[in-house]
Amino acid sequence: MKRLVEVLATVVVTAVAAVTVLAGCSTGQGVDLGESSNNLVAAIAGEPDQLDPHKTSAYFSFEVLENVFDTLVEPDSNLEMRPALAESWEVSPDELSWTFHLRPGVTFHDGSPFTADDVVFSYRRVIDEQLANVDKFSAVTDVRAVDPMTVVLRVKHPTPNLLTNIGGFKGMAIVQRRNVESGQIATHPVGTGPFAFQSQKSGDSIILTANKAYWGGAPKVSGVTFRFISEPSTALSALQAGEVDWTDSVPTQRVAQLRDDDSLHLQVAASNDYWYLALNEAHKPWDDVRARQAVAYGIDRAAIVQATSYGTAAANQLAIPEGNPWYTAYDRYRYDTETARRLLDEAGVGDIDLDMLVTSEYPETVTAAQVIADNLAPLGITVSIRTVDFATWLDEQNNGNFDMLMMGWLGNIDPDDFYYAQHHTNGTSNAQKYSNPEVDRLLDAGRVETDRQARFELYQRAATIIADEVSYIYLYNPSVIQAWVTNLSGYEARRDGAVRFRTASLNGSET
Repeated sequence: MKRLVEVLATVVVTAVAAVTVLAGCSTGQGVDLGESSNNLVAAIAGEPDQLDPHKTSAYFSFEVLENVFDTLVEPDSNLEMRPALAESWEVSPDELSWTFHLRPGVTFHDGSPFTADDVVFSYRRVIDEQLANVDKFSAVTDVRAVDPMTVVLRVKHPTPNLLTNIGGFKGMAIVQRRNVESGQIATHPVGTGPFAFQSQKSGDSIILTANKAYWGGAPKVSGVTFRFISEPSTALSALQAGEVDWTDSVPTQRVAQLRDDDSLHLQVAASNDYWYLALNEAHKPWDDVRARQAVAYGIDRAAIVQATSYGTAAANQLAIPEGNPWYTAYDRYRYDTETARRLLDEAGVGDIDLDMLVTSEYPETVTAAQVIADNLAPLGITVSIRTVDFATWLDEQNNGNFDMLMMGWLGNIDPDDFYYAQHHTNGTSNAQKYSNPEVDRLLDAGRVETDRQARFELYQRAATIIADEVSYIYLYNPSVIQAWVTNLSGYEARRDGAVRFRTASLNGSET
C-alpha cells in the first residue's frame, strides 16, 4: 500500500458509509457467505475511506483490499516480485515490450471469468482517468490484449521497476469492468482475491468471506472481519480478551512487556516505511531553503522516536532504512539549536505563527507534532497543531492548505517508490511544491537505468540533494508491530506492511 498512508499518489476520497451485502454470488461460485466460528477477527486502527483500489490512498483501505484484489505480479516476503494473476512474463531484447501470460481458470467473486480484457480495462482506467497511481504508468505507451490470456505492455524506455509498479501494492489491482461501470466498486468491490466483500457497517467493521475458488487455494478461514479500533490500548485489550484474533494497533509502550507474554504472539519486523515532516514551500518562510534547514537542525529526532514509538523505530534522515540494499548513509542534521537560530537569522525569519496539519487516525503524527512544536518554540516558531480526520487531511494537503504537515509513506519497495512522486517537480504527491531540475534529472534517469550499481548511484545523489534542500524532513523508520492469538498460524508480518490472511489458520482448521 503497497500500502501507503499516502500511497505514491494522493487523492481526495469520501468515507464509505454503506452497509451492503455481496450480491450475485453463491457458494457454488466459490464464495462462502455463511456464518462460521472459523472467522478471523482483525482489529485495524481506522476505517477505509473507500474501497476502490484505484482511487484510495489510505492504508486502512489497503489492509482490507490486500485480501480482496489481485495484481498481475506481487511481492513475496523478501519483496521480490513473483507471479500472481500473470503466471509468467518475458521482456523483449530491446526492453521495450513486456508480455504477460495470464493464469487460466481465474474467476471474479461473482463467478465471471478473468481475462486479458480486465487487465487492459484496469490499466486504461488508471491512465485515462488520471487516477491515484497514474505515475506508475509514466513509461507505458500501450496496453493491449493479444488474446484472452495474453497482455502486452509497451514502454517508451527501459523500465527496471515495471514489475514493482504494477504489483507492489493493491492500488494497481485488476478490477472488474461491470463493478466499476455500475458505480458499486467504492462500496461493494468485486475482485479475484482470496476473500470476497460481504458487508460494511460504517464506523464499525467490514466483513469478508472466503473465496473457495481462489486460484491460490481456498483460504483456511471462513472469512475475515475487520473491526475499526482507533485506540491501540483498546485493540490490545480486545486481543487479550479473545474478542479479536489479530491487530496491528499495538501500543508501542507495551512492546517490551508483550515480548514476554506467552498468551499472544508478538512480531516486531523492520519495515520500509518512513515518517516525515513537510514544509509547504508555497508559503513563506519555507520558500527559503535556509528556513527549512533551520527546522531540520531544530528538531530532536531521538525525542520524537522515543515519544512516538518508545524506541521501537529507527531515527533516519533519509527515506530508505539501514539494511535495505538501496540505503544511503546521511547524518547532516544533528540536533543543533544554535545552527538553527543562525539559519533563521540569515533567512530573515523573526517570530512566526504556523499551523501543522496532522490526523487523529495516525496518532503518531499528533505525538510527533507535539515534540516538534516544543522544539521550535525557543526558535520563535509557534506551531498550532491542527488535528483532523484522514479524509480532511487528504483534502487539505491536496489543496495546499497547510504550513507544515506530518505523515508517513508505507509499503515502499523500489527506490522510485521512495522519491519520485514525492520530490519530482511533476510528482503526483509533491504537496510541498519542491522543485529542483537536477533532482528531476536524477529521478528520471533512475527510472530507465537497468544497471543496478549505476541506478543506486543515481538515487544516492538524488536522495542527498533532497535532504540537503529539505524537501522532506525525514524523521524515522518505524517497525511493523503486530500481535495475534496463539492459535492463529500461517501468518507473518511483512516489511511492506501488506496484511495477507490467505494462508492464515485458526486452530489449524480449514473451511
